Amino acid sequence: MHRSKTASGLFLMVLAALAFGTSGAFVKPLFEAGWTPAAGVAARGLIGGILIMPIALIVLRGRWSALWHARLRVLGMGLVGVAGTQLAYFAAVERIPVSTAILIEYLAPVLLVAVSWAVTRRAPRAVVVIGSAIALGGLVLVVAPEGGGGLDALGLLFAGIACVGCAAYYVIAARPSDGLPPVALAAAGLLLGGIVSALIGLVGLVPFAAPTTEVELLGSPAPWWVPLLVVSMVGTGFAYVTSIVATARLGSRLASFAGLLEVVAAAGYAAILLGESLTVWQLVGGALILVGIAFVHGDRTPASAAAMPPVDESPGVPVAASPRSGRPEER
Repeated sequence: MHRSKTASGLFLMVLAALAFGTSGAFVKPLFEAGWTPAAGVAARGLIGGILIMPIALIVLRGRWSALWHARLRVLGMGLVGVAGTQLAYFAAVERIPVSTAILIEYLAPVLLVAVSWAVTRRAPRAVVVIGSAIALGGLVLVVAPEGGGGLDALGLLFAGIACVGCAAYYVIAARPSDGLPPVALAAAGLLLGGIVSALIGLVGLVPFAAPTTEVELLGSPAPWWVPLLVVSMVGTGFAYVTSIVATARLGSRLASFAGLLEVVAAAGYAAILLGESLTVWQLVGGALILVGIAFVHGDRTPASAAAMPPVDESPGVPVAASPRSGRPEER
């Protein structure tokens, strides 16, 4: 039963990574047309939440008490998992290279291992340490951090905040459901995150613009709402639901490592859809990430011993980026 649960969780996390990875290729045309990151986060959160809300209502079957009992989890998902992490990431990429910001944000799996070590006072097993090193080595190869002028202190701080937010997302998603279906958590979190992002932009704390002009999509002109709808349906609604379900089955630690596949997927979509180069070293990096995930999966430590209490195991949308584009993309 445990193996079946883990296998299904990994399958769902791969689907989530593939879905999250589409965001960069379809959000980039909006950015090039003058959309600001805050507007993109707000629009995709609101639309994604609205699209999956009917399913959430059907699954809830009027059990509003479940939503109330899980209110802190919903607040965490919306404020941290949807709005906070993405806005911190974009604040970072305004000051440091995109690839550097991605690398720091996706240190979230290592952060979870370190926090679990500190809280439980149990050193991680060798397979976890080896898997962490291999996966992070692969991540470096995939994103290929740029040098020169990338050590702005405030930018690094914002990237660190995004890393903490990414880790918190997986912890929140791995918590006991308290009877709240994953689709309901995703819908409520997306709507809350979208509203907060819109308010932050509309009051002037961050730039906010969403011009309704034609965009260049896959080499052809298209209405602005076409890429936004794709991102909202696939890269937001579907991605968050599958990611939450997967994390509940895998635990936050393994799920956060499997979530590194999102960076690989983003690089692949950028190469296929945007014509950006995909190097041999990036392919090697993707393979190393898979090896690292396999090592972490090989850890047989009981969930109760490996995790940050009360989570069963010790990172998005977040946010993803096209590692070679030099422009911010979204998860």
